[in-house]
Amino acid sequence: MRRSRKKKRARMGKLCISCMVLVLIGILSFQIVKLYHKDQAYEAQQEELQAELDAEEQRTEELEAEQDYVGTDEYVEDMARSKLGMVYPDEILFKEE
Repeated sequence: MRRSRKKKRARMGKLCISCMVLVLIGILSFQIVKLYHKDQAYEAQQEELQAELDAEEQRTEELEAEQDYVGTDEYVEDMARSKLGMVYPDEILFKEE
């Protein structure tokens, strides 16, 4: 009888350990899947932020080009003509009525 009890205890011990191992594997698998989805979300966010950064860099270049243009005599002349209606002394200006 002692042997059968020892065998039963050994089987129960092995069964409990097997169950614990399976539970741990399940928990780890769940965490791996959770981290994978989180990683995918971070990659999507990184791509979105990179696109925004590229757009802002392009906008910065456009603003720098406009700033360079604003500092030229050509800009001043264009503004004087369009906003103030100024002309050179030898020019004739025709306006619609």
